[in-house]
Amino acid sequence: MAITQTAGRLSGIDAARGIALFGMMSTHVFPLYVDGTAEASWIGSVFSGRSSALFALVAGIGLALLSGGARMHDTAGLSRDRRGIAARAVVIAMVGLMLGGLETNIAVILFHYGILFLMALPFLGMPVRRLAWWAAGWTLLSPVAAFLLRPWLESAVSPADLGGNPALEHFAQPLTLLTDILVTGYYPALQWLSYLLLGILVGRLNLRSTAVQAGVLLAGVGAAGLAKFVSAFLLGPLGGLAVLLGTEQGRRYDLEAMLQVSLTGIDQTGTWWWLAVSAPHSGTPPDLVHTAGTAAAVVGLCLLVGSRLPWLLLPLSAPGAMTLTLYSLHIWIMSVVDQQAVPPEPAPVYWAQAVVFVAVALLLRKLHARGPLEYVAAGASDVARAEGSVRKG
Repeated sequence: MAITQTAGRLSGIDAARGIALFGMMSTHVFPLYVDGTAEASWIGSVFSGRSSALFALVAGIGLALLSGGARMHDTAGLSRDRRGIAARAVVIAMVGLMLGGLETNIAVILFHYGILFLMALPFLGMPVRRLAWWAAGWTLLSPVAAFLLRPWLESAVSPADLGGNPALEHFAQPLTLLTDILVTGYYPALQWLSYLLLGILVGRLNLRSTAVQAGVLLAGVGAAGLAKFVSAFLLGPLGGLAVLLGTEQGRRYDLEAMLQVSLTGIDQTGTWWWLAVSAPHSGTPPDLVHTAGTAAAVVGLCLLVGSRLPWLLLPLSAPGAMTLTLYSLHIWIMSVVDQQAVPPEPAPVYWAQAVVFVAVALLLRKLHARGPLEYVAAGASDVARAEGSVRKG
């Protein structure tokens, strides 16, 4: 999940990844609704959907940086890059499968990450202008494709989703696994590839330029605000919300409350108005544009601060450089916490992890070392990159 550490590493990108890590952790630990009400908690309002989108967008930036950044590598270099990224993707996916076997209520993203890395490989060599068109088109049209495919898949594949995290035993149900990963699961790769494509596009820019950093920030704020405005107009004055409230799902659930936090578990079929919502984890065009916009804004802000005051971001950039290890450790810790007969208070659980993670990351940074899983991923990548050169020789 973190790119290979180099002397020219952008602390702002690591800091953005750190924000994504701690934001996702907060949604795993703290309640997303105010206890006893249908009102969204501030954690649910701020971090739900946005943190994981930031994780994915920064992953796309990482892929661009691995393949040359603004100065994209030549054909031979891109071939090596693709082999290295594919090996890295396999390691990440395998870690995700191992974590998927744990007893936890958390939707683990790592297996999906590995699949998304592989799906993004054909786009690494695209010129920026063509990539921009692909990214825009995928962001706007992939939700439509998912909306059309979902009812057909649910009738053709039984079961149509895993009902939990992907694990090794699910390879015995290949159609269900594929359907869940691409369309029906918690992180549908069909729509989530949008974040990686947008991230690759951002990563092809000169991220050390102040003008580019400010532009990414302003473009992100503008896209996020526009998406919410369009969604509100479609659902309000044009009557979309009234239609949704009249559906079976709208009568069964407190849909207005869920629109603020997450539409996970809601069957978004039967009316095209579902594509107008901007709720977290709805996978609609307004959701993808809004969350990609907030992610870009965070990236732009972190780059601006990191290029001037990198020490200020150290509590975020240090853990952001080893998120594969820290995220995996967090999932394991929460699997233990979830099994307690008396659930502990969320604040100590969260802050204990956050403080330890920052301390460990700062120590490893001081020692010029990576996290253990980062070593494995980077080692696999280096072997795969070298393999092709050896065969050619």
